[in-house]
Amino acid sequence: MGSSSSYSAIPGDQSELITGCDEDDHGLAKTKGKNWGIFICWLLGNGCLFGFNGMVTIEDYYVYLFPNYHPTRMITLVYQPFVLTTTALFAYHEAKINTRMRNLAGYMLFFLSSFGVIVLDVASSGRGGIAPFVGLCLIATAFGVADGHVQGGMTGDLSLMCPEFNQSFFAGIAASGAITSALRFLTKAIFENSRDGLRKGAMMFSSIACFFELLCVILYAFVFPKLPIVKFYRTKAASEGSLTVTADLAAGGIKSQPENPLDEEDQAFAERLSNRQLLNQNMDYALDVFMIYVLTLSIFPGFLAEDTGTHSLGSWYALVLIATFNVSDLIGRYMPLIEQIKLTSRKWLLIAVVARFLFVPAFYFTVKYCDEGWVIMLTSFLGLSNGHLTICVITEAPRGYKGPEQNALGNMLVFFLLAGIFCGVVLDWMWLIGKGW
Repeated sequence: MGSSSSYSAIPGDQSELITGCDEDDHGLAKTKGKNWGIFICWLLGNGCLFGFNGMVTIEDYYVYLFPNYHPTRMITLVYQPFVLTTTALFAYHEAKINTRMRNLAGYMLFFLSSFGVIVLDVASSGRGGIAPFVGLCLIATAFGVADGHVQGGMTGDLSLMCPEFNQSFFAGIAASGAITSALRFLTKAIFENSRDGLRKGAMMFSSIACFFELLCVILYAFVFPKLPIVKFYRTKAASEGSLTVTADLAAGGIKSQPENPLDEEDQAFAERLSNRQLLNQNMDYALDVFMIYVLTLSIFPGFLAEDTGTHSLGSWYALVLIATFNVSDLIGRYMPLIEQIKLTSRKWLLIAVVARFLFVPAFYFTVKYCDEGWVIMLTSFLGLSNGHLTICVITEAPRGYKGPEQNALGNMLVFFLLAGIFCGVVLDWMWLIGKGW
């Protein structure tokens, strides 16, 4: 990501990571622990949406409890303003934020919110009504605030490292959907014929989600910052003027840099583009991620869960469609690893993103005139394109920038991604026009 001469400006005690500016040491530090880092990023990406995906995936239980409140749509709609507002605030102040505390607070809130789902169900004895539904919406807002902490914070932090980390993190986000769908199939099948089986399956599922969020807290707090490759890139970012990595470096055993870490001759090196300049240079990428998720969330999950009619699969049909999307999205996020099919041209990325809006009439006519097999196939294409294009944009945009700029750009791209999700969730209600609600 830069020449070896860039590291000669590393201040103070941080030089203990990169000893004597030796090229072999540089290469070792830049790769040691990379595979573990990729795996941990995948798990942390899972944790970013595991709890909330759990709420969406047990939609059959909530539809049973709250049949008049459209829980699948309402939970997502309540969640979105809070994740968007929180992300916007952090994106604006990202240069001054302690990234470690931001991400730890987010993962802790994910854990507490997942635990809150279980507490609410126990307190209400699994009954419906307006009070439990309001409590469920409040938990959804907590998930939104947690996501606003983590998704932008992690993306910005990983953007200043190797591209494989961000690819793995976003693959983990998609995997959370696939894993939650698989677990929901399992818990539904286990308890399908038992008394109160729907509730038992949902609570078993929520318990697994709660445990997994706690695992993410431990991994981010104690394991990830100590990987040599992570310390290498964070040290490099600090040498380029980044203030967001100081606490993470301390957690990795590297002392904080001095109060005035750069000499006057290094000030030009430490200067970075403003957020406005970064946005102007990357407006097409920002619009790409915005439009990707406007389209996707205008169809998934609300339309797939409620508006696809009744077919031979019965109550399993919505779960099959949601699982199909989640698995396809996960596969799509690994497709860019094949260089021959990865889109790197900014022009072709924009063309591909705009072309996806053909999914709207395609789903409308397929649901109306075709059987469930065609709908499942179309859903798989929706997921594949969503995952593939997301990774192409997220990994290409930060190339060529310095650490502080990559962190800022990562935060901004996540803001536009979440803005697209919010607009898509709102547009999802358009499918209900003329259906009596």
